[in-house]
Amino acid sequence: MRNKQVFNPYLPSYEYIPDGETHVFGNRIYLYGSHDRFRGAGFCLNDYVCYSADVNDLTDWKYEGVIYKKEQDPRNQNIPEDAPEQELMFGIEPESPEDLNPRGIHAMWAPDVVQGLDGRYYLYYCLDFLPEIGVAVCDSPAGKYEFLGLVKHEDGTPLGIKEGDLLQFDPGIFIDDDKTIYLYSGNAPMYKKYANERQGSQVMRLKEDMVTIKEKPRKLMPSILESEGSGFEGHEFFEASSIRKIHGKYYFVYSSVQSHELCYAVSDRPDEGYRFGGTLVDIGDIFLDGRTEAQAVNCLGNTHGGIEKAGDQWYVFYHRQTNRTNYSRQGCAEKIYFDGHGNIRQAEVTSCGLNKGPLEGRGFYPARICCHLTAVNGAAFSHPESMKMDYPYLTQDIPDTDPTEELSRRDLTEPVQYIKNMKDGSTAGYKYFDLQDVKKVHLQIRGEARGTVEIRTCLNGKVIGTVEVNISNDEWQEFHGKMNGTDGVAGLYFTFRGIGNFDFRGFVLE
Repeated sequence: MRNKQVFNPYLPSYEYIPDGETHVFGNRIYLYGSHDRFRGAGFCLNDYVCYSADVNDLTDWKYEGVIYKKEQDPRNQNIPEDAPEQELMFGIEPESPEDLNPRGIHAMWAPDVVQGLDGRYYLYYCLDFLPEIGVAVCDSPAGKYEFLGLVKHEDGTPLGIKEGDLLQFDPGIFIDDDKTIYLYSGNAPMYKKYANERQGSQVMRLKEDMVTIKEKPRKLMPSILESEGSGFEGHEFFEASSIRKIHGKYYFVYSSVQSHELCYAVSDRPDEGYRFGGTLVDIGDIFLDGRTEAQAVNCLGNTHGGIEKAGDQWYVFYHRQTNRTNYSRQGCAEKIYFDGHGNIRQAEVTSCGLNKGPLEGRGFYPARICCHLTAVNGAAFSHPESMKMDYPYLTQDIPDTDPTEELSRRDLTEPVQYIKNMKDGSTAGYKYFDLQDVKKVHLQIRGEARGTVEIRTCLNGKVIGTVEVNISNDEWQEFHGKMNGTDGVAGLYFTFRGIGNFDFRGFVLE
């Protein structure tokens, strides 16, 4: 019997949870994040949900259900009839009516959760373009959260409203060993020409009520406007504040002005003195071993997440792009390692991030777990105008799925996520497998194509197997080929050489 395995993305194929913040409470690790919609016309259109797993078994993620709904925030109630349509906020036409929130309802962006000094759990979030931070509370990590209030000044004025306040964005919450409560927030410009005086990274202390600030917020991380000589040049703070205390040091994780990378900074104090540490992960593996943006291994877009320890292993949680858009993002994770000086080497994007080791070289694997997906001319920004139909991309075959419904009430149909538009020179790559004794491969594809799929264990390595393809069918079909066995652990790269294009559902190794 095969051991249970977990892939990247580690949630079901129909689940789109970006901005992942994970926290261990008791013996379980809980995933909180915003909630995208497949084919959504904007960011984070669904309600907050939660998943959890045993800290010693990250192969089995449990769906905990909806923990907080958009309309529970009073700012999403009593919407006037003349409120602007959501598509005007995002400047994009929806593909279908279900892509939008109800008229005037604001989307909930990246949240964070902490267990308060009273033992209850506090959820911090922002509503898209509104300037404040909302707080909800619950007696359990994944129960039904209830609106508590807005983070506020001591005089009761919501933070973000007063003159001189920065716009609040992507809050991160942290309670130190001395029970001091720190709230982090803010975003900064990507380019100097777009600078706004109400943007920036900031930190503040909260009172024990978890909503009232004890002091005026203070600037924290350098933006692109003030980074010269700081060591952060080229990796300045953009958004996505997340904090952890590790071996007496404070690790601040953030999305940089590159957007497609998560970086970290380290300090001896939680609220000042951070030095740049490096890139934790980049969704295109840019910067890893000197790779440039032109050599990106995946389509690019934003990423956001944090780090957490489960059992004896630290992980970085981040998200990838799908469907030629920035609005249908999925959570991934990779192992990270500290050296003797507390530095973290950049993690490589893989297909097996949370798995205890390489994937077994036998059985069926869905094409969607690719960690490398490029066209003959590389990768592009994840947007229809950038990618057109020149690149392969991840998509699914039916609309967004509500995981609260039993499969039987979804007409026994679970979405199939697959790679679309594999053309001449397109490559789908997977790392890593134990490939010892693998002799055969079977590809599940559909489309109109004729040619050869070449199989390699590294991107530019020698061909170790081929599959001849000749298909003109919109039904999934299997094509078979042989592989020369390779000893040990390696990647698998499938490159199409031929005419036409096909969709790629998965492959079987034996």
